[in-house]
Amino acid sequence: DSMPDLTSIAASVGAILKEKQQSIGVAESSCGGLISATLVSIPGASAYYLGGAVNYTQGSRDALMRIPESAMVGLRASTEAYAQLNARTIRDTLGSTWAVSETGASGPTGNRYGDSAGHACIAVAGPVEKVITVETGSSDREGNMWTFASAAIELLKSCLKEAG
Repeated sequence: DSMPDLTSIAASVGAILKEKQQSIGVAESSCGGLISATLVSIPGASAYYLGGAVNYTQGSRDALMRIPESAMVGLRASTEAYAQLNARTIRDTLGSTWAVSETGASGPTGNRYGDSAGHACIAVAGPVEKVITVETGSSDREGNMWTFASAAIELLKSCLKEAG
């Protein structure tokens, strides 16, 4: 297997953000930084990429995102509502125009909440907001990470285009 071409995945997103002079922040979990790496792979990414957080554990979420426990009442990871909360939080924290977040189970097993491997929720916060759930049905950890990251970039691209 050859590594997917990060630049081709993110080039159009980077071009739109540069052209509009807008910025992006990222909050991801099971992608482990892959969404940020994809966005940063474009030369000149510093014009739009403000930063990102990999919230892989509750401890990292608490330390990096500072989401209060009160905001977590009735919420759990790997849900659309939690993905949206993370996207809005990182956007507000970084002061970015846009944010994208991912929360899921890359595999080979599911998560402690009962979601299967290959389950992720992805959200975009900004002038247009969208959230999706991805189910690959696969236990291939790396494959799922790439699928989740690609889905996040595609969702971001659709929001950027819808914003006009």
